[in-house]
Amino acid sequence: METIKDLLAQKGADIWSVRPETTVFQALSLMSEKNVGAVVVLDDQQKMIGIFSERDYARKTIGAIGSQECPRDLPVKELMTTEVVAIKPETGVETCMALMTKKRFRHLPVMENNALIGIISIGDIVKAVITEKDFLIAKMEQYIWDN
Repeated sequence: METIKDLLAQKGADIWSVRPETTVFQALSLMSEKNVGAVVVLDDQQKMIGIFSERDYARKTIGAIGSQECPRDLPVKELMTTEVVAIKPETGVETCMALMTKKRFRHLPVMENNALIGIISIGDIVKAVITEKDFLIAKMEQYIWDN
């Protein structure tokens, strides 16, 4: 079974990040530009302190609207998820799929030696699982035709 390290080697380990004071509009603009559903929030020491996703915006904006401030002008620290679950590069793809499904996450940061080395999405996981299943089906079909 493929590991997250294998997946990152294939897809790349680009990490798009913002600072806590970045406005929601700026973060959403970056996410749109890079075609990603989440950005990591880093502090001054480049330590991950949260993750800001499309889901955070969609679900938490309503609560933040109670203030007179326009939601697009709020800093991401007001809406970001702070209890972030991260995985190790040695984690198996199917283990990640089970975790993401159970906890209802769409994005998981990948940490190695306390350093952020990548981020994976549920789309990355589904693509990897489908690719592996297609490979196994092709092998089984070939075995059937050869015997």
